[in-house]
Amino acid sequence: MNKIRVHIDDRPLKNGSAFRGVGEYTRNLIKALSKEESLSIVMANENPDIVHYPSFDPFFLTLPILKKKPIVVTVHDIIPLVFPEHFPPGIRGNIKFQIQKISLGNAAAVITDSENSRKDIEKYLGCPEEKVFVIPLAPAGEFKQLTISNQRLAVWERYKLPDRFILYVGDVNYNKNILGLVGAFSKLKSQNLKLLLIGKAFENRELPEVKVTLQLIEELDLVNEVKVLGFVPTKDLVEIYNLATVYCQPSFYEGFGLPVLEAMACGCPVVAANTASLPEICGNAARMVDPHDVADIALGLEEVSEDEKMRRDLIRKGLKQAGKFTWEKVARETIGVYEKVLSRK
Repeated sequence: MNKIRVHIDDRPLKNGSAFRGVGEYTRNLIKALSKEESLSIVMANENPDIVHYPSFDPFFLTLPILKKKPIVVTVHDIIPLVFPEHFPPGIRGNIKFQIQKISLGNAAAVITDSENSRKDIEKYLGCPEEKVFVIPLAPAGEFKQLTISNQRLAVWERYKLPDRFILYVGDVNYNKNILGLVGAFSKLKSQNLKLLLIGKAFENRELPEVKVTLQLIEELDLVNEVKVLGFVPTKDLVEIYNLATVYCQPSFYEGFGLPVLEAMACGCPVVAANTASLPEICGNAARMVDPHDVADIALGLEEVSEDEKMRRDLIRKGLKQAGKFTWEKVARETIGVYEKVLSRK
């Protein structure tokens, strides 16, 4: 059988998505597919059998109108359509959305990260069920439990980390519920826990979401209790996950929630919101909380950080849960979608 020749649009590696989940997905997908013998990754001008667009933005023109080859599009989530009041597109955005919707409708297949996102794609974008394939993401191989204490000390020193801390990694958009996390942290009874916020977006102090977060930290008199970092390289991030007392994903909504699996793979117990795709991803391996209830988030964090039996149980279950998700599996299932598309030609 001839190798499938696929071109993967690598723009997410070159634009603002490079340090976000979409960039991470594109990078790991290319890496995983490169190891598969049944497929070769080619340039756009090398006559591919199929073209894969690894991201979709409802309000920006990222897909072609005219298609010379069958295209596959990965739609991670459509959060701007679920929360339109928090992501206003404007007139131009609305026009682009109509064009993007038509382009997506002409795609041969759509890949998404979770069953929850699949339902959204069918509801908001009108994609027929038989055209949408769920392929869950996976933590990169670097995310694992560490035992080398010297490494830990080096990262501790470099970032001036507290002894015990709650960790959040990700973006600052409305759906991430950072304000809820800060509010919950302010209610903790434990005096020896700090909060560490990590993400490229936190570097932009002019971003409205960042401004509001920093303002709340100040209003609640938590300036010395909350540490805000920007982008952290993967090697350091792995070590920080290993050091964290608890990881928290308090999102109102997630298309997937990859940091949850990264934390689990590093042996860090997880507190996660009981909404959207997160119950799907976490299984029984996290303490689930109501993201709309600050007191409930605080209670979850208190229990996981103080109850040693619960911590050990969540760490064990988390390692097992994270082990179910691999990039080899993502690559195989993605090739399966390519094969289905080409068999229809």
